[in-house]
Amino acid sequence: MRAASIDRRTAETDVHVSVNLDGTGRATIATGVGFLDHMLELLARHALFDIDVSVTGDLHVDQHHTTEDAGIALGQAFAQALADKRGIARYADIHLPMDEALTRVAVDISGRPFLVFRTAFKVEKIGQFDTELVREWFQAFAMNAGITLHVETLYGDNAHHIAESCFKGLARALRQAVTVDPREGGRVPSTKGSL
Repeated sequence: MRAASIDRRTAETDVHVSVNLDGTGRATIATGVGFLDHMLELLARHALFDIDVSVTGDLHVDQHHTTEDAGIALGQAFAQALADKRGIARYADIHLPMDEALTRVAVDISGRPFLVFRTAFKVEKIGQFDTELVREWFQAFAMNAGITLHVETLYGDNAHHIAESCFKGLARALRQAVTVDPREGGRVPSTKGSL
């Protein structure tokens, strides 16, 4: 079973995350940040990962530490669950529409963390959630998951739709990239022999 749990405690947050990459899309999310909960629930559903996230954070300050630390811990759990990455497809990309918004997401489960995030929001907030935190979560996740991740919103107007297309696009790309390809025969998908 490709699964892992991470506990991460700092002076700013207390985070518990578990992930099962071979799940059914079940999510139990409680970060104290409603919009982030919504995004992580749909990430689980569309990736078909089982994800549990609970965060107690310094929300009296703002939502930054909670959002970033949830991304860090989920990225760490993802990397741990993949272990040596034997047999996976490794690469995937998708164009994900959400009403008027269209986002392209491409991923390489490479062991070389990198993020290109070309998504702009016309407003500073979605409800109480700072739109700049969408990029912060993606940065934290990609760096700690050890993946190369490109996210580009080609067009869109509604900030909620844009953010949702980014998270759903990531979900569908990860779902494809972690799929075990029987033709790999359990090999690591790299000419170097390791990722």
